[in-house]
Amino acid sequence: MRAFLGLMIFVPLIIFAQDKNQTFIDEDSGKKMLTGYCTREAFEDSAFSWWWNSEWEMYEVNDETLAPLKEKMDAITITIVMGTWCSDSRREVPRFYKIIEKLNFPEEKIKLIAVDRDKKTESIDIEELDINFVPTFILYRDGEEIGRIIEAPQESLEIDMANMF
Repeated sequence: MRAFLGLMIFVPLIIFAQDKNQTFIDEDSGKKMLTGYCTREAFEDSAFSWWWNSEWEMYEVNDETLAPLKEKMDAITITIVMGTWCSDSRREVPRFYKIIEKLNFPEEKIKLIAVDRDKKTESIDIEELDINFVPTFILYRDGEEIGRIIEAPQESLEIDMANMF
């Protein structure tokens, strides 16, 4: 009985874990790309870490702008739609994650979706998100969208986020 219960818990975890950080070979570049739901750990792969790590390290977070945000992030969830083939995504998504880390924002409240060059993924229907450009950062409060940062921030990621509140 214990073995059966263990399997009932363990098997879904394996199946769910396999649904994240899926890759494909991009026809245009011949390089590995991410698709579908992803986690931060996907960018440890050498196919992505070379650009992720350099943007992460170079970006200087504006701590002064973050201070008022910390208090307002409790009821927030975030959806990020990006393309690992996209230079804007390669620049902005690592920066965004650096900000998120400084805010101590739980990664479980972030839904990161990687798309192909047509801004689609086989495993997830994102049509309702109305994505035209990547990256797109969508912030929600209690399930209601409060704002987006599309492709690149107008001022900075921190200021654009603060302006949503």
